[in-house]
Amino acid sequence: MTTPDHESPEPQRPVDPVPAVKDRIYRSPAGMAGGVLLLALMGWLGIDALVVGEGRVPWLALASLLLAVPLVVAFTLRPAVFANPERLRVRNPFRVVVLPWGRVVSLRSGFSNEAVTADGDTYQLWAIPVSLRARKRASRKDARLRAEAAAGGEGRGTRGSRGAFGGPARGAVVPQVPEGPLRAETDKVMDELRHLHADHEKTAGPPPAGPDEVTVRWAWEILGPALAGAVLLVILIAVG
Repeated sequence: MTTPDHESPEPQRPVDPVPAVKDRIYRSPAGMAGGVLLLALMGWLGIDALVVGEGRVPWLALASLLLAVPLVVAFTLRPAVFANPERLRVRNPFRVVVLPWGRVVSLRSGFSNEAVTADGDTYQLWAIPVSLRARKRASRKDARLRAEAAAGGEGRGTRGSRGAFGGPARGAVVPQVPEGPLRAETDKVMDELRHLHADHEKTAGPPPAGPDEVTVRWAWEILGPALAGAVLLVILIAVG
């Protein structure tokens, strides 16, 4: 007489591995602040029109909100750049682009910051805008620091020495000068991304098992409501 076998325990599902290095996330603080203010203003005006408006006004307000709110979110709150040692993920207003570092040829900065792939495609990094004003301000500050340091080094005397008018010698304290030129914040971000790209090129091993290609996904969660609001607004205006 044989004894029944004990039921074997159900196999446990494998736990997804935690990435060794988390993404670095880059956003535009000024863009996010502007987006919050715009959304607050549109919410105030739109809700007031929906509650107090008469006739076609509430419908026009609803259509305008359906069109405007997704667009404001798309251009202010949504843009972000996620980077890790393996790939660059760019979340632009209307699409998400995943760029493995092996497919990126260069990261260039002109009037906008862009990633160029081996296929010749260019993808703009909306979350890292270029500020020519910030570049000029950093350049002027760098030149001023170096000029002050040079003047202080030439006029440096012994501790406690006096200047021509009895005051402390001008060169008693020399300002600290950075090793490299001062850079604007967005230029510093691009430098970090270039370092990640360069590190990947140095340590790149055999290609991964999966397809190492650029992927693009359209943001229908933004496009859908915006298109619906635009269609409704056109219909309301046409009906009159």
